[in-house]
Amino acid sequence: MAYSVSHNSFSTISLFVGFLVVASSLAPVLSSPLMSDSGNRQMKNHTFKPAKDIQKLRRINAYLKKINKPAVKTIQSPDGDIIDCVLSHLQPAFDHPELRGQKTSDPPARPKRHNSTDANPENLQLWTGSGESCPQGTVPIRRTTEKDVLRASSVRRYGRTRRRHVRRDSTGSGHEHAVVFLNGDQYYGAKASLNVWAPHVTNEYEFSLSQIWIISGSFGNDLNTIEAGWQVSPELYGDNYPRFFTYWTTDAYRATGCYNLLCSGFVQTTNKIAIGAAISPLSSYNGRQFDIDIMVWKDPKHGHWWLEFGSGLLVGYWPAFLFSHLRSHANMIQFGGEIVNTRSSGFHTSTQMGSGHFAEEGFGKAAYFRNLQTVDWDNNLLPLTNLHLLADHSDCYDIRQGRNNVWGNYFYYGGPGRNVRCP
Repeated sequence: MAYSVSHNSFSTISLFVGFLVVASSLAPVLSSPLMSDSGNRQMKNHTFKPAKDIQKLRRINAYLKKINKPAVKTIQSPDGDIIDCVLSHLQPAFDHPELRGQKTSDPPARPKRHNSTDANPENLQLWTGSGESCPQGTVPIRRTTEKDVLRASSVRRYGRTRRRHVRRDSTGSGHEHAVVFLNGDQYYGAKASLNVWAPHVTNEYEFSLSQIWIISGSFGNDLNTIEAGWQVSPELYGDNYPRFFTYWTTDAYRATGCYNLLCSGFVQTTNKIAIGAAISPLSSYNGRQFDIDIMVWKDPKHGHWWLEFGSGLLVGYWPAFLFSHLRSHANMIQFGGEIVNTRSSGFHTSTQMGSGHFAEEGFGKAAYFRNLQTVDWDNNLLPLTNLHLLADHSDCYDIRQGRNNVWGNYFYYGGPGRNVRCP
């Protein structure tokens, strides 16, 4: 659930190390971006071709018919979204050959030492503000529109990441991060409270997100990740609202996986949360602070990776068969923020990370993660050890770590992007 948090004084330590953070990138609208020698993004002019455009619209309509399932109830959200209440067994996940005709998995055993209470999701997302809800036996799904798909480079790539070479050093990829990570062990889940803001995103080709990464495999073609958190992505959603999102891939973002429910894979079980819908309320500078709890962990019985949102609300799961390495365990966990810097004007973007303020500003001004934990082989929630910090462009976005008895392991992170030290 969303929490309002009061001020505490914290001591911070910082430790900077090098590392690749795996992340997602979104594709451009209709036309293809070109990179000039200076790194500027330029748009290629397109000639109107009726036959080609009609063919594309046909593909879009076929995709929309496939992804938008019949609704037993429709809810209009104040932000313009349409939320369809879809019968659980008709959701996109069950288009997958290995799930077709199957029932949803039984709820998993929650990790020991996990304190959950009755979830109260009514104030977590904008679409629930009208008092409307989806009936039992259905799942709320944000309807995909023609405009959504037209913002992507192609129908095939909508809701997926643009293919790119994944390197252990992320410098020069356009992706910039401020994260805490741990590796060198076997991990079976992670949990944290994420402070929610509405960072400014400079253009449609960039995004700003804060999330938990569950990672396994090598940094090559077989990388497996599960990701969950909040993001502002004008290209994916058509606006600047922070939205609850998920992502997964089993081949380093090349062909498998997608955001939210935009392909068959993730099985949603709740009728209270719409993945991809806008979060409410939000934090304000020098004002009230709100955060959301997110936990991802491996069901010891069936091996599926489950997602919990708020205090005890099971959102759904990624079936074990989707993955290769993550079918067993994760070998790396990450928490933190990421942006895309396209240098569209020839210099560093002004897209913000977190609150848009540096970590040193602290509570009420800088964004934070708190109560960082991992899940071990015996389904125990444990505090983090052997933490590493990475801010790969610390003059643009930075991070500071701390620990106390109230917030456990925590960190502040983020920044404004372009400034006098970040040209």
